[in-house]
Amino acid sequence: MQAAVTAHLGELAALAAALCWCFNSLAFEAAGKRVGSLAVNYFRIFVAFPLLTLTAWLIRGTALPLDAPPAAWFWLTISGLLGFGLGDIFLFQAFVEIGARISLLFKSMGPPITGLLSFLILREKISSVGVLGIFLVMLGISLVILSRNPEERKVKLNRPLRGVLFAVLGALGDALGMVFSKLGMGSYDALAATQIRLLAAFLAFSAIITLRKKWPAMAAAVRDPKALRFIALGAVLGPFLGVAAALFALQHTAAGIVSSLTSLSPVLIIPFAVLILKEKVLPKEIAGALISICGVLLLFL
Repeated sequence: MQAAVTAHLGELAALAAALCWCFNSLAFEAAGKRVGSLAVNYFRIFVAFPLLTLTAWLIRGTALPLDAPPAAWFWLTISGLLGFGLGDIFLFQAFVEIGARISLLFKSMGPPITGLLSFLILREKISSVGVLGIFLVMLGISLVILSRNPEERKVKLNRPLRGVLFAVLGALGDALGMVFSKLGMGSYDALAATQIRLLAAFLAFSAIITLRKKWPAMAAAVRDPKALRFIALGAVLGPFLGVAAALFALQHTAAGIVSSLTSLSPVLIIPFAVLILKEKVLPKEIAGALISICGVLLLFL
């Protein structure tokens, strides 16, 4: 039993990351609706980074990633800017616009994108059924977000276009972040790599807040204790436990497999959305999520 677990550490870590992202998405959705997605993105770093620093000190014996080679700093900084930075800005706004459950479904687009980018950048192979997998991912998402009006005989979006676009851009940023993490991390420590990515995101968010003159909004967010509790919970589950688990998984299995397993979040989140948020989930939405996951799995057979 222990040997089997050891042999599949990467896959188990990826599944753990998927569960963490289910709960952290629900927490960030609740916080974003109170104080805005930019404040959530920014303040989660103040929770996640100290936790990562303490853990790194206990496990590695050094608190900060000062031992990272220059190449790791370069690629992981790019990963942080694209994944934690731009990608999460769009994703968190999608949480507010169309909800965490539908936004996570769009993250199913991440594995096809990651697979293509991994092929181009990392020279990882894509299976011959990859095209079918991509088709199923898009079919599943379409089944959820499109509906037909019997009177007008037209098919149209049943979610705001703005939210859909944000979710798509979030998936793209996440995929780019994953690929550059794989490129920059190598055998370097996963916790330290996450620290570098968070530092890059912190600088990016600070610049955005300054340029958009959003510091008064940040001050107002600090005065909302309920939002801060949601942010703290989401930060522990997401940038701390979830991302560290995903990066650990990347070191022990292929990027495509990690993306496949972490993409299970759209299915795993359904019962929690029903029980916690009291959402009404239609049968076709469950079917769409399952079809998308099947497409992701096919992509990396």
